[in-house]
Amino acid sequence: MSEKLTMAVIGFGKSATRYHLPYIMQRKNIQVKWIYAHHLNKRPETQKAYEQHGITFTDQIDTILTDPAVQLLTICLPPSLHFEFAKRGLTAGKNVLVEKPFTETVTEAKTLFELAATKHLLVMPYQNRRFDGEFLALKQVLQTGYLGEPLELESHFDHYRPDPQIKHGAAIDGTFYGLGSHLIDQVVALFGRPQQVSYDIRAQQNPVSTVDDYYDVDLFYDNFKAIVKSSFLVAQPYPRFILHGTQGSFVKYGIDQQENDLKAGITPAATDFGLDSPKFYGELTYQNANGDWINKQLRTPRGDYGRVYDGLYASIIQGKAPLVTREQALTDLEILTAGIKQASPSIYRLATQ
Repeated sequence: MSEKLTMAVIGFGKSATRYHLPYIMQRKNIQVKWIYAHHLNKRPETQKAYEQHGITFTDQIDTILTDPAVQLLTICLPPSLHFEFAKRGLTAGKNVLVEKPFTETVTEAKTLFELAATKHLLVMPYQNRRFDGEFLALKQVLQTGYLGEPLELESHFDHYRPDPQIKHGAAIDGTFYGLGSHLIDQVVALFGRPQQVSYDIRAQQNPVSTVDDYYDVDLFYDNFKAIVKSSFLVAQPYPRFILHGTQGSFVKYGIDQQENDLKAGITPAATDFGLDSPKFYGELTYQNANGDWINKQLRTPRGDYGRVYDGLYASIIQGKAPLVTREQALTDLEILTAGIKQASPSIYRLATQ
């Protein structure tokens, strides 16, 4: 029988109940012992459902930090609290997973990684979008080499949600940190550290707002460019991915279905959970070795955010390398912070590592 990983979830909001707990509960080798909720019994029925699985709720964080059985903390708190609670967890000798955005600054992130290293612990940002179905499809296209050498990738995460109200807050509360942290990480995971980045980040719906709701960011590599973009005023769906290469193109519409299924009350245990509709399968158009043009659909792999926890188990219990490396996490955050340090449009050149 495999060793169990015992953990606690810090926070009991949408992040915890939608993106973490439904997946953790499906894994027999991981046990949630505690859930920290700042306001106990705020959602009594939901809380009771988890208590029936043997999970104890508390509003005392020290109760969790001093429990020697707890090996892992998942931080699902507002972004401004990520650094504080992650540091407290590491200081108490716990491995830590932090919801995105990881921290507000590169300095904070480096502090966490250095503290983790001195204590021989793992700290990692929760980059669940590495297990979106459409991202797995894109990864498959690149690995099989259908399109030859990649030349340009366009990655969109758009909605139509008009909201002209004035929004005030810090950069970490904006769309660039909130959604851009995912799209940038996907590019860095596939292509590594870019050479330079250009930014257009702004409050599109109400320019008086101090919190951005739009970004158009280009990441430049040798003879390759990745464009990541989000807007809340896109009424006509745009492809999620457009990839052009020396031998063809790949176009994929539609965002991963896991979130929609969870909203509908479908759990990850369901046979068809997260499956993409065939009408949204990606389209490949490429020239084969004989010079013939091929056009075909590519079935979307099934996404599974729980694979982040499979990776954590492998790292913490079996000693394997972390899913998201220190270098990737710091590059992601360097790109994010550079974008909001000066007014857009702007350009930032990354130093080689």
